[in-house]
Amino acid sequence: MMGWLQTIQRRTPLGWLQLSRERSRLLVALSGIAFADVLMFMQLGFQNALYDSNTKMSRALDADIILVSPQARNTQNLSTFSRRRLYQAQDIAGVKSAEPFYSNVITWKHPDTQKETSIQVIAFNPDRPALNLPEVNQQLNELKLPDQVLFDRKSRGNYQTALTKIDQGQVVATEVERRTVTISGAFALGASFGSDGILIASDQTFLHFFPKRDAASASLGLIHVKPGYDAKQVATELDAYLPNDVRVLTHQEYIQFEESFWKSESPIGFIFGMGTGMAFVVGVVIVYQVLSTDVNSHLKEYATFKAMGYRNQYLLAIVFEEALILAFLGFIPGFVLPIGLYQLAAKATALPIYMTTVRAIAVLILTVIMCMISGAIATRKLQSADPADMF
Repeated sequence: MMGWLQTIQRRTPLGWLQLSRERSRLLVALSGIAFADVLMFMQLGFQNALYDSNTKMSRALDADIILVSPQARNTQNLSTFSRRRLYQAQDIAGVKSAEPFYSNVITWKHPDTQKETSIQVIAFNPDRPALNLPEVNQQLNELKLPDQVLFDRKSRGNYQTALTKIDQGQVVATEVERRTVTISGAFALGASFGSDGILIASDQTFLHFFPKRDAASASLGLIHVKPGYDAKQVATELDAYLPNDVRVLTHQEYIQFEESFWKSESPIGFIFGMGTGMAFVVGVVIVYQVLSTDVNSHLKEYATFKAMGYRNQYLLAIVFEEALILAFLGFIPGFVLPIGLYQLAAKATALPIYMTTVRAIAVLILTVIMCMISGAIATRKLQSADPADMF
């Protein structure tokens, strides 16, 4: 190992010398790599925001096991099932409680502008908390009053005036499906790709919003397991006991069910994945053009090295050295720029877009692979260079 390190130290850094000699070409190459990195960071950032934002509600559910209709696609598109299944679920020894949970998309008027927009409304019995959100659970008594709702302060759109009034304890009223409601409090959860925001209501208020809906149907069933029982085992027993008009999932399986929809069934997940791939290809092409031009401009020098007895491996190492230098130098601006772009995008879209260490490492690895592939392609002409043909 020490001998190898000494060899590296004594070695002339021809790759860096060639790159630094042509400053304009180096800047163009670094700009191209940074551009490709920014594209990859933005695509992966939006993809991660897609998964995070659309599983926030699922993660916030206070349940060990969740019953869902087999026709349900995701939290914004839940089919209903009979509440009888919740009563039947309590026949299983490990079940402590089984409560209904309601969800639907509804039209409401913006409290400030009175403009109609769509928003997701969720509901449950205020005496049985259904969310692991302390801010919501502290305000459940407000929901016991008719036509009282809680509003997500992180909803997409400008609700600053209404939120200021709510925080000051003033009455803020608006219309939901031509029914007057009072926003009695606020909480923070966040918008998603599926909805601009969330309203929380009691189960009775929810049924007033949808008078034609069957009161004996539920969107989800939230099941708590008794202490000492394994949720996975209880879920298996429930799945065998209940009819096939409901699916039985543990809480973690339900989160995976939600995420799987956006990854595989929704075109949005595919689009972001394809965008990342296209950014990678763009980077390969840019770096290849730079390295190929560099090889062609120094082809006679490389041929001279060959005539002097240097092997192909030595010459190829110079090109790969250039590729690695470009990868690491180009990654620096490609990493810094997306941090600011993430902040702008998060403010504009109300989505959880932020830089993560895992993503930074992943893009760095992709950048190195991208440059090495370009270097491998650029060395094809170098390997076939014959000193006799050069002079």
